[in-house]
Amino acid sequence: MSERFLFLTGHLAYPRLDRLLRSLGETPFSWEVCDIGVKVAALMTEAIILRRLPRPVGADRIILPGRCRADLARLSSALNAPVMRGPDELSDLPAYLGRGGQARDLSRYDIRIFAEIIDAPALSIEALLARADGMRKAGADVIDVGCLPDTPFPGLEDSIRALKSAGHRVSVDSADPGELARGAGAGADFLLSLDESSLDIAAGSGATPILVPSPHGDIDSLVRAAHLAEQRGLSYIVDPILDPIHFGFAASLARYVETRRRLPQAEMMMGTGNLTELTEADSGGVTAVLIGLCSELAIRNVLTVQVSPHTRRTLQEHDAARRLMLAAAADGATPKGYDAGLLQLHDRAPYPSSRREIEEMAEEVRDASFRIATAEDGLHIFNREGHHVARDAFSLFPKLGVEADGAHAFYLGAELAKAEIAFALGKRYAQDEPLDWGCGADRPEEDKNRLREAGHTLRGKVRE
Repeated sequence: MSERFLFLTGHLAYPRLDRLLRSLGETPFSWEVCDIGVKVAALMTEAIILRRLPRPVGADRIILPGRCRADLARLSSALNAPVMRGPDELSDLPAYLGRGGQARDLSRYDIRIFAEIIDAPALSIEALLARADGMRKAGADVIDVGCLPDTPFPGLEDSIRALKSAGHRVSVDSADPGELARGAGAGADFLLSLDESSLDIAAGSGATPILVPSPHGDIDSLVRAAHLAEQRGLSYIVDPILDPIHFGFAASLARYVETRRRLPQAEMMMGTGNLTELTEADSGGVTAVLIGLCSELAIRNVLTVQVSPHTRRTLQEHDAARRLMLAAAADGATPKGYDAGLLQLHDRAPYPSSRREIEEMAEEVRDASFRIATAEDGLHIFNREGHHVARDAFSLFPKLGVEADGAHAFYLGAELAKAEIAFALGKRYAQDEPLDWGCGADRPEEDKNRLREAGHTLRGKVRE
């Protein structure tokens, strides 16, 4: 016997939800739609549901709109049936019900992120620890203490010990053999960068050397260094070095491929900063391609730097990319349709409602509250007084009649500006929700078990 699903909704969404479910055709579950008696589905509350939903509930699962704020556990207990929160948008419901594939597991990754603090010698211990803590929260697995050329670093040992005491794994990055030896003696976990002539620095320290070719680009020297480390019983990581575009980029990609061919079992590293930092392009896409290359070549370590303003989210981007690539690799698939974290500027499905669907919703509105939506033809704003469409926010203001209501005008201006940005970029817009910038910006945390507090404009109106 198939499961019975009960979908709760409001007046305005009922026709569209019913039509969408019918369009699914034969399903492995039976379904029913219940209009809970509110105009906007997202405004149904726990109390309304408990008061208005007929008993007994003849369903195996009850599915609420995604923006409904209610305690699912309490509702499940009171209604004697599992209560679940569906997607925010009706257009995403088929995927939620399994028609768009199963939810992807993005909890796993197999690439270790080294995050370099390039100005470590100039930082106090307190500042260093604060920076490292932020990097770890953003996805870093190893804190790389960067040493500066011709700059004394008397606090190197204290910095390493403080980071280790705080629970960090630590690498030391220096071109000075003396600083690398000091780092090894202070308990660093990794040393960047050694070659066949300086490998002895790591001997007996317990630190893993990251090996580079010497001279630059000489794969033979890198292979010799790897074999020498093996002979001495040292764990090691090889890094053929990624070069910037127009300064050997293509040749350096070939070096990674050749190194993997000649050292098929070796641990490898790629420093991505020469691309992310030195290419004036949004770093998320650059990172996705590089981590995709790492996935293909089994490169399990990446060294990141976060210096230029346009790379200020590079750790979050690397973290999202490594999870995406592992999930796709496990499925033997292209990295598409798994996660939108790296789609920071454009969304895969920017318009959850068509122009016609918005028109149908507008025809049902009987109150003065404005609804705002976007579709392929522009920005839509509507209430019982009318329905207006434009491609820019300013042209809508004369049609709204809110000149004498400062708080309302401010709210509508803010929302319409947000909608215009979303429309221009091809991003999804939802009224009263922040735009989703993927891993490009932090998303405010929200307790979905309770209603939100009144917004600034509403609180200001109440005070007036």
